Amino acid sequence: MNAHILVVEDEVKLAQFIELELKYEGYQVSVAHDGLTGIETARQSTPDLIILDWMLPGVSGLEICRRLRTTGVKIPIILLTAKDEISDRVAGLDAGADDYVVKPFSVEELLARVRAHLRRTTEEDSHLMQFSDLRLNRSSREVHRDSRAIELTAKEFDLLEYLISHPRQVLSRDQILERVWGYDFMGDSNIIEVYIRYLRLKLEANGEKRLIQTVRGVGYVLRE
Repeated sequence: MNAHILVVEDEVKLAQFIELELKYEGYQVSVAHDGLTGIETARQSTPDLIILDWMLPGVSGLEICRRLRTTGVKIPIILLTAKDEISDRVAGLDAGADDYVVKPFSVEELLARVRAHLRRTTEEDSHLMQFSDLRLNRSSREVHRDSRAIELTAKEFDLLEYLISHPRQVLSRDQILERVWGYDFMGDSNIIEVYIRYLRLKLEANGEKRLIQTVRGVGYVLRE
């Protein structure tokens, strides 16, 4: 699905121009002409990227950045601004903007920055894996069950990553040994049971439902 971009710009002709250019590039586009509508649209439609004018009626672009960031919204934000002082740029970035384009700007530059931020977001998303309320980040090696952070050892993480990479697929003990411990593993094959037990203890520490199921005589599967 094509990326959805929200344009918040009070100059109607400029907003229409940006909208047309973005649609020509294949993006889905929503437009808001004031700050309050911009915030509401951002929260309701959860776009993939926001192009946000600094000077807006009602609520400024800077204030929109702050409000979205303080409520945990991590959508990339590109500020459009007529302000080109270093202090203004710093203020924009400090408020939570990811980038800024100074007016007047070339549409080619704006489109290039849009592509760069969407590409970066896609790369970050490829590191995130989720099953039910369990989330695993391959890049940061962080694991969460709902909002609870779970500390795992390197091998526990590798085992869970293998399971979450093959949801609802029964994995044999041999497959798990080969993938997680390697071809040359010469230790006790009961190591799998030991680590599955460790994982279950940590994943179910607050009484959460079991996700790692035993398939007797075969192996294990991640399913509800």
